[in-house]
Amino acid sequence: MVIYRRMTPEDVPFISKLEEETFSMPWSASSFLEMISKEDARYYVAEEDGRILGGCGVLMVAGEGNITNVVIAPASRNRGIGTAMLQHLMMEGDKEGLTAYTLEVRVSNVVAIHVYEKLGFESVGVRPGFYEKPAEDALIFWKR
Repeated sequence: MVIYRRMTPEDVPFISKLEEETFSMPWSASSFLEMISKEDARYYVAEEDGRILGGCGVLMVAGEGNITNVVIAPASRNRGIGTAMLQHLMMEGDKEGLTAYTLEVRVSNVVAIHVYEKLGFESVGVRPGFYEKPAEDALIFWKR
């Protein structure tokens, strides 16, 4: 059974390695350690039988959540874990008074875009040249 829980410092080495394997501009372990200690941030992992399957995080600003990271281990993709993990993040955020969520995603990341749309996010604009390595625009998504 998959459980969703707060990210701990012990989870960070795996999550940062997973980011390195997944993204061209990954967050460092020190960045994750800094974020999980912030009062206005919440980071979560999906775990099954003691194995971390993925992680995600949100920065809380003025009643809105900026989703900063979503990463799923390759062997755990296409199981609905990313969707469920984001649902958990938003359920917890709602309890803390968040009323809207935003995120950016590469225009070419059709799998993630599908997940976000399934969760009720809507594309409201483009950030030209937002990503590097390779250079690419980002879609701005909001769920209000």
